[in-house]
Amino acid sequence: MEMILNYFHTIRFLKPAQLYNRLWFCLYRPKPDLKSRPEIRLLSGKWCETTHRESTLLSPSRFCFLNKEREISTSGDWNHTGWEKLWLYNLHYFDDLNADGADIRHQWHLELIQRWIRENPPASGVGWEPYPVSIRIANWIKWTLTGNGLPEEAIHSLAVQTRYICRRLERHLLGNHLIANAKALLFAGYYFKGVEADHWKATGEKILLKELNEQILPDDGHFERSPMYHSIVLEDVLDCLNLLNAYGLTGNDLQGLLMEKAGLMLKFLADILHPDGNIPFFNDCAFGVTAPPRELFGYAGRLGIGDRRGIPTRNVIGKPDFGLWVIKSGEIHVIVDAGPIGPDYLPGHAHCDTLSYEMSVAGKRFIVNSGTYAYEGPERNLFRSTAAHNTVRIDDEEQHEIWANFRVARRGYPFDVSIEENNEECWFEGAHDGYGRLKGNPVHRRKILLSEGKMSVEDSIEGSGTHQGESYIHLHPDVEVVSTEANEVLCNLDGNRVTIRSTSDGSLQVENGFFSPEFGKKVGNKAVVLRKKGSTPFAINYEILIH
Repeated sequence: MEMILNYFHTIRFLKPAQLYNRLWFCLYRPKPDLKSRPEIRLLSGKWCETTHRESTLLSPSRFCFLNKEREISTSGDWNHTGWEKLWLYNLHYFDDLNADGADIRHQWHLELIQRWIRENPPASGVGWEPYPVSIRIANWIKWTLTGNGLPEEAIHSLAVQTRYICRRLERHLLGNHLIANAKALLFAGYYFKGVEADHWKATGEKILLKELNEQILPDDGHFERSPMYHSIVLEDVLDCLNLLNAYGLTGNDLQGLLMEKAGLMLKFLADILHPDGNIPFFNDCAFGVTAPPRELFGYAGRLGIGDRRGIPTRNVIGKPDFGLWVIKSGEIHVIVDAGPIGPDYLPGHAHCDTLSYEMSVAGKRFIVNSGTYAYEGPERNLFRSTAAHNTVRIDDEEQHEIWANFRVARRGYPFDVSIEENNEECWFEGAHDGYGRLKGNPVHRRKILLSEGKMSVEDSIEGSGTHQGESYIHLHPDVEVVSTEANEVLCNLDGNRVTIRSTSDGSLQVENGFFSPEFGKKVGNKAVVLRKKGSTPFAINYEILIH
């Protein structure tokens, strides 16, 4: 019965088109079209330098993805059933073709492309799923645009892959996957010429024009509400602009939209970064998946979009559609999540992080969400859980009913969200109804107040009946817990002394925690947990003092 309810509360949020397209995607299996390839189009402009990334190809057959090294010894390893799906996806992307030092691995790359073609026959295996096909098409073409030559069998394979993806668009998933599909069609449509290539190009342009207007919110953030996926889609936008420039195209509707969205998305990214210049961890986020912000800003500058990398000087910044709110005072920098978990019809990258926050002190991360360790396995939902974030759990239940790897059944929504400042203080207030399904309809309401050298957090549990509340504070692994007393914890962060002090009754404990800055990488840390059980309404309050 629980599983039936989970399915019901998940499916009811989907668009009818998603249900139809999911059924079609499962039932319709197009046969690969192996006919001759179209002719190649000549460049009339210049392909500019893109972002810089670390190499993942360690030898002609050894790779490192998600912090795991593996050898591709046999043809079967391309689809190894004992390895993570995301690791295999990365294997089929061919990102290393455009990574740092790619020129010295040219022969490895050439042999790897030829090996992939031999050992991955059309429409067979992980490498022919739409998303890795899309990433690979763009990467192979990027490789040629930097001056490398593809052998004839690879050029023919590109055409076969593009024909296949054109009939396997991920309209059942939508979101960043559909943008990746469209980007691949656009790249192939310009790389080749003729009637077939024009169809690919037109299809890609049509999807991008529609999806960018839908997926980029009025506050210029990506609608899946993940800073990491915002960066991924931003790089897709920059790559498409680069492509149009390389083929000498100026002045069409798509180029105008790409220029507009790129500039706005870059400004959004600059506004939400920590003082260390990197993204905060809300929803699915990790370092190393996409190019770091400094690379995206540099890439945009080379495309003539302008430099957006400056740290904002405002003390309060609101991104109400995306749901991130930034408040700053002196050396304290706080980023709060008070937005929807994502589009209702696409919450796959959602975490239970509503009203959670991250905090930097003197430019260094002090309080962090736990990150994203994996996309499958038992630890997937552990890192998505309420207890993995700096927010309040009620009655040992999750804010949102996360299940499977990418699904959410009943989910909560923020309300009464505001941010203000005066000459001496700035503060955030908000609430959410994610626990409304529980007996007594409890509501979590939070207020965060910042002043010079101090942050106060007031959590109230409203509703009726008796409830258990737990407020979590996850410390960055670099934070040392110096001492613990009944109601306070003294910490050290790079010479800065910080006290976390409970200001309401209840218990305070320091527990062992975990932090995942990258996929496949887990580091131990400490979590301060404040607990209280009582009749509602009641409060769980604390303050953080910078000495």
